[in-house]
Amino acid sequence: MTWSTGSERIHELLEAGELEEVEPSPDVARRLLTDAEQHLASARTISGAGDLTGAYQLAYDALRNTAAGLPAAQGLRATSRGGHIAVQEAVIAQFGDGARVFRAFGRLRRNRNRFEYPGDAASEPTAEDVDDALQVASEAADKSTTILDRGVLGPWRS
Repeated sequence: MTWSTGSERIHELLEAGELEEVEPSPDVARRLLTDAEQHLASARTISGAGDLTGAYQLAYDALRNTAAGLPAAQGLRATSRGGHIAVQEAVIAQFGDGARVFRAFGRLRRNRNRFEYPGDAASEPTAEDVDDALQVASEAADKSTTILDRGVLGPWRS
């Protein structure tokens, strides 16, 4: 079985060296989801303690791990050249129509960068920013779990 949804964009990312083929691994995907769930729990805890920047970063990392798990199950991984953006583009190309939550990935990534590399006091997340990131990351984890549980992902073949 070969996964065809979003294949044109995946080919482009592979050709540009932003993604690479690896051994398909549902186990790696599950480990990334487990890590994401732990990040979400930690983010909720430290958010309640007032560390909003740390909470936002953990929520974003949960989203990134969740998103990276789906390509991992197919035998795809972002390279250092492609990084977070390649993961974002891969999941949007393949799952954006059925799991619209992945379309928020870019917004959360840009905000995380702004919060992590602040230029002024306005670059700090609010409680609403953290709540939004937690909601998006939680929904993405649920969608990824559903996709993996259905066993519909075939290995990627370029």
